[in-house]
Amino acid sequence: MSNVIVLGAQWGDEGKGKVVDLFSERFQIVARYQGGHNAGHTVIVGDRKFVLKLIPSGILRPGVLAVIGNGVVVDPGALLSEIEALEAAGLNVHQQLRISNRAHVIFPFHRIVEKISEGRSDRVAIGTTSRGIGPAYEDKIGRRGVRIADLLDADNFDALYRTQAGDKQTIAVAFGIEDDFDLEAVRRKYLQFADRIRPMVCDTAALLDQAIKAGQRILFEGAQGTMLDIDHGTYPFVTSSSAAAGGASTGTGVPPTKIDGVIGVSKAYITRVGGGPFPSEARDRMGEMIRQRGNEFGAVTGRPRRCGWFDVPLLRYTAMVNGFDSLLITKLDVLDTLERIPVCVGYTASGREVTEIPATAREWEVLEPVFEYLPGWQSATCEIAEFGGLPENARNYLQFLAGRTGVEIGGVSVGPERNQTIIISGSRLESLLR
Repeated sequence: MSNVIVLGAQWGDEGKGKVVDLFSERFQIVARYQGGHNAGHTVIVGDRKFVLKLIPSGILRPGVLAVIGNGVVVDPGALLSEIEALEAAGLNVHQQLRISNRAHVIFPFHRIVEKISEGRSDRVAIGTTSRGIGPAYEDKIGRRGVRIADLLDADNFDALYRTQAGDKQTIAVAFGIEDDFDLEAVRRKYLQFADRIRPMVCDTAALLDQAIKAGQRILFEGAQGTMLDIDHGTYPFVTSSSAAAGGASTGTGVPPTKIDGVIGVSKAYITRVGGGPFPSEARDRMGEMIRQRGNEFGAVTGRPRRCGWFDVPLLRYTAMVNGFDSLLITKLDVLDTLERIPVCVGYTASGREVTEIPATAREWEVLEPVFEYLPGWQSATCEIAEFGGLPENARNYLQFLAGRTGVEIGGVSVGPERNQTIIISGSRLESLLR
């Protein structure tokens, strides 16, 4: 019985929500292990569209338990709004959702701190969603955070809240920020939030341990993508948590010896949101064409995504960091109209070949992409249900990517619907899903 991680192999927005939703029918539990409500997963089910921000995509499958792990930071107001929207759509969220008592809490003043950080004239803006995610993680690492368990303990919460709110108010005043909200009113509101989420809170590490011992299967859901990982991404243009596969253990309490496989999700091209390096970015009409055909706008923010061509060195790096067993390539159909398709196969800097992924943003800035061009297939793929039915040039394109990255391609998505996904017979991906 396999326990499997599904995570992004690029800079996020690869289509993980659809993939997790599709795979979750084969698992009893789907556990989210990092990030906050800055990461939106869009899932299309028939004529209905769901945008999930905090709640794992498995919630859309009746009977599947969705777990928010200790590695996630939680804005209780945002979570309850998401719960209300899903329950209005007919989902039984209170029965299916469990929240870690060790997850850290986001407060409104965390957003103020983020505004200060992003707005400083002496700092390059990262392009965050300004939802307080980073500052909440800062408080966690600084050992001054408030956890869900603290929120549920009213007496203990008061002291922790007043200390943290006082610190943030002092910082805001020092920087001339005067957001109009009542700290005492926020405290009372959060205690009300606590009463509403209390029935869903538990020690999720113990819950997952018991589930594994009972023979249940767990699907671990990553937010963002590997190149936004705080340690292994394009620092400082990264998120504030461990988005790579290693975060699944620290973010849920499940030991790595209990995890059987890692599935990477990658678009047939590549995108990123916000600032930061992007060697294969298409800054011309082709990039705009991809954006429009792929509907490349943020699920949470609506921001247009930067678009470019598949990056082989980047994928080799994320495969090394995560140990991918298989890749699922999404949005192949977006490339259906192209006569030829560029693929970034290497980098140069000042005329010399670069063989390692840079550690600093300054090193990234001088990289020049080396492209190879593959013939397109110029025919629709959205209704094809088997790998052998894809146009020959589409199969050749995927096989080229697999050969150059060193990772098998075990599945292909050719549209947003659940049934527009091809799992390749005999692949490692197929065996992990049995």
